[in-house]
Amino acid sequence: MLASHRVAMERSVALVSAVRDDQWSAETPCAGWDVRALVDHMTSENRGFAAAARGERADRSVWDSVPTDNPRADYATSAADVVAAFAGLDLDADTFWLPKIDANRAFPARQAVSYHLLDYVVHAWDVAVSVGRPLDMPPAIVSEVLDIAYREVPNGPRRLLPTAGFQPARPEPSSADPMDRLLAVLGRSPVWPPI
Repeated sequence: MLASHRVAMERSVALVSAVRDDQWSAETPCAGWDVRALVDHMTSENRGFAAAARGERADRSVWDSVPTDNPRADYATSAADVVAAFAGLDLDADTFWLPKIDANRAFPARQAVSYHLLDYVVHAWDVAVSVGRPLDMPPAIVSEVLDIAYREVPNGPRRLLPTAGFQPARPEPSSADPMDRLLAVLGRSPVWPPI
């Protein structure tokens, strides 16, 4: 999983690096977020997960989204940081404090890394479709993330909450494309902008 995570992060950095200055205000599949807000969110989540991987258990400020003057470089730095922090993990022994999910429990490292991997494959797609670029994500990684989605993101009433990260699942397409299937499982349409 760590090798897949590293590749997914490299691909997301390439996408964010290619965002043109005139595309920061483009709408994204993440309701209420333009590309700049999405990248700011991705950067702060990288920082939070990296801190959690290194043992942070109390300081919520590491999770705060703080817009910066150079979102491309800051995103690349945060991505390299989270990859480096994850590289030293024992997936079967280490734990994470993830206050944005549940501040009152520790998450097994394997589960926490799977959450981050899923988020960044999907957010890479969000960035790609928002700026009109292809998503260069290996199908094997997307299939791995689809398995994570089935296991870790149950479809149910929680997806109807205003704070839900994903909408209720859509019917899975007959297409064999794992990305189309992943998006449907997480409540997204593979068509952007929507028709």
